[in-house]
Amino acid sequence: MTSGRPRASSREVLSEAACELFLERGFDATSVTDIAARAGVSRSSFFNYFESKEAILWSSLDTRIESLRTDAPLRDPQSGLAQMLHDLEPDSLALALVNAHAMGLVDELERGAAVRSARIAAVVSASLVARGAAQVPAAICGAAHAGAVMVAIERWARAGAGRASLSGELDEALAVAAVTLPARDTGQTPPLD
Repeated sequence: MTSGRPRASSREVLSEAACELFLERGFDATSVTDIAARAGVSRSSFFNYFESKEAILWSSLDTRIESLRTDAPLRDPQSGLAQMLHDLEPDSLALALVNAHAMGLVDELERGAAVRSARIAAVVSASLVARGAAQVPAAICGAAHAGAVMVAIERWARAGAGRASLSGELDEALAVAAVTLPARDTGQTPPLD
């Protein structure tokens, strides 16, 4: 029987190696070959785990967004989004958000966040349309909720992911986005014209 820390998976080792190199050299100056060499795996092994070096940053969130898409249409967008982020652990994305300038990741994080936000917005919007909401209000609501998710993740990371409460950040952000929900989803009476 062995004791001590369990052996990390190649995915975790690759992620750690990438983050180290991004901090040392910057994102643009780090290649997939560099990451694989630092992790002690072949370049082809890298692609068994990630499709690109950008994917390292987003893989955990992408997996969760894909699950959200699979669960669509959502009965309750806010609960669905809370479930999506339930038990999210600090990972390479949290580290990158905190160290974006040092890692040379500012532009990459902005592009990547826009893609993930659009995917989340599409799920929320389609879910509301499936329940009878009009396209434009559903799209606005989807965008607001996706923005709330991305803001919550960033605030959680910057406050010290693992020390701060992601659910607390998400609850606060979703409370702001809730004003865009159709009246039947908020329990409020719609305003009279």
